[in-house]
Amino acid sequence: MSIRELIDPSNSTLIFIDHQPQMAFGVTNIDRQTLKNNTVALAKAGKIFNVPVVYTSVETKSFSGYIWPELLAVHPDVKPIERTSMNSWEDAKFVEAVKATGRKKLIISALWTEVCLTFPALMALEAGYEVYVVTDTSGGTSVDAHERAIDRMVQAGAVPVTWQQVLLEYQRDWSRKGTYDAVMDLVREHCGAYGMGVDYAYTMVHGAPERKA
Repeated sequence: MSIRELIDPSNSTLIFIDHQPQMAFGVTNIDRQTLKNNTVALAKAGKIFNVPVVYTSVETKSFSGYIWPELLAVHPDVKPIERTSMNSWEDAKFVEAVKATGRKKLIISALWTEVCLTFPALMALEAGYEVYVVTDTSGGTSVDAHERAIDRMVQAGAVPVTWQQVLLEYQRDWSRKGTYDAVMDLVREHCGAYGMGVDYAYTMVHGAPERKA
């Protein structure tokens, strides 16, 4: 297995680190509502394709607040791993959860990019995992902080991706009808102009009936 091999639902796992209110307050490199939209969409993509997911949070009740409810609602049966460490990879329960997935390709999103994404990404690479950092579901305290952190991880061997790229890499072939409708629903809900284009095509080309909210 290598970074040259496409990610798919059978070889990857999704990891969400510290998508909590206090952490989001400090994010300035991306609009926070866009960040939430993208993050929830990535979680939904994983659910469509039955990809294992790990949620983890830091100092929930003493500092950071609960993980966004919209994100937790995607996988209501998954209990977040609570930590005190800024670096998830230094938390034994977190590492055990990652190992339990049996997957070597880790697709990681986190707040903040320069801390809670960079630290575990570097250590996971050192431990022999392939790391894919989702740049638009992660946020830093400045544009520079976010971008330099991505640079550092890429130099160490991580691969930058976006949430929509992950979704379409999972689907890959539109003849895969088992997931097609769910993917299109996700695109229409979360993909902005792309989703509007799908609605337009359904209306003008396919004569679809009006959708009710």
